[in-house]
Amino acid sequence: MKVKLVFSQFLIACVAFFASAQAWAVLHLEVTGGIDSGIMIAVPEFSAENTVSQKLSDVINSDLIRSGSFSPMSKDKMPVSQVSGADVNIQDWQGNDLQNLVSGSIVQDGGNYVITFNLYDVPSGSVILSKKAKVSANNLRKYAHMISNMVYEKIVGIKGAFLTKIAYVSVDYKDAYPFRLVIADYDGYNEHIILRSKEPVMSPTWSPDGSSVAYVSFEKRKPGIWIQNIQGKTRQLITSFPGINGSPKWSPKGDRLALVFSKDGNPEIYTIGISSKSMARLTNNRAIDTEPSWAPDGSIYFNSDRGGRPQIYRMTGAGDAQRVTWEGDANMNPCVSPDGKYLALITQAGGSYRVARLDLDTKNLMVLSNSQFDESPSIAPNGSMIIYSTIIRGRKGLALVSADGRFHANLPAVSGEVRAPAWSPFLN
Repeated sequence: MKVKLVFSQFLIACVAFFASAQAWAVLHLEVTGGIDSGIMIAVPEFSAENTVSQKLSDVINSDLIRSGSFSPMSKDKMPVSQVSGADVNIQDWQGNDLQNLVSGSIVQDGGNYVITFNLYDVPSGSVILSKKAKVSANNLRKYAHMISNMVYEKIVGIKGAFLTKIAYVSVDYKDAYPFRLVIADYDGYNEHIILRSKEPVMSPTWSPDGSSVAYVSFEKRKPGIWIQNIQGKTRQLITSFPGINGSPKWSPKGDRLALVFSKDGNPEIYTIGISSKSMARLTNNRAIDTEPSWAPDGSIYFNSDRGGRPQIYRMTGAGDAQRVTWEGDANMNPCVSPDGKYLALITQAGGSYRVARLDLDTKNLMVLSNSQFDESPSIAPNGSMIIYSTIIRGRKGLALVSADGRFHANLPAVSGEVRAPAWSPFLN
């Protein structure tokens, strides 16, 4: 009787956890293209005596779909719906172009569970990865993301980004405080509001260590740049000069911000020390210079209309800017990939503003999205995906595209609008 009671309590806790996670998802995934072009993989339910198994496999499947690298097998095409890591007839899964299989088991251990999973190379029938861990009830979803990370890294060869977070601005004009700065898991779950404001909030950007977010706030009816710790209420005002205070971006070492001021006339790019408050002006001309983005080598890409139309330039020091974009009517919103090999940007052509990728070695510009009014691209810390703001059914929402353009998905808000996404660095 005692065992049954413990198990019942455990099951209730697990179900409650996943139900709570669902309730806290402010964004929902709508795949719009590309899932048939990825690596074929199957993630059936793990063997278990409860419904948690289905939830766990659902999280893993969703992660792999969002990565743009995998095409998970649908449940109705699986030879069996549930398998155990130790009891797999691999022949059941061979002969249908399937490349990999994730199987596992969930066993109760008091108030926790023991989760075992195996990753198979289906054509050869061999196990290429095997892991076992004890997981608490409130860490179920996190461990599902960890499994996804391990599978992704083993097969693709680069670190998975499924335990990262995104920051974004949520807007609901029906609320007394319509502007909210939000932190959530990369897939929209576990929403955490770190700022509510009656005035606009813009341009969140993560510190390299993932502990803080810098942003622009118009509280007191004038723009100011703030830094806020995501775990607490502590924050500090960095600048509040007359005119524009905008586009903050952290340096690779996290000791400085690049930003835009108009305090001396035209919008120009400056840097400021986080602790020292020492300031350096990097641009000085009649053009509008804005939207700085640091590269890993310390150079800065930015947007300028000094050539007549907005284009992207690169500088390694004050006054040495060189133009790097030439295609399209205009190019803006540069975001440098974590490895420094490409830019995500917004390119204008024929009245449309779309996400594009510029290879910095070949100078090849590839348009990735097919929407009309995209903005604010931000790259996952492994460089594989780009999140950006766009119009979805007449409202501001978020969208995902793989860096190679094969996978597309919309992430519309459950209510209100969302904009200005910023992908966190690796947090594990």
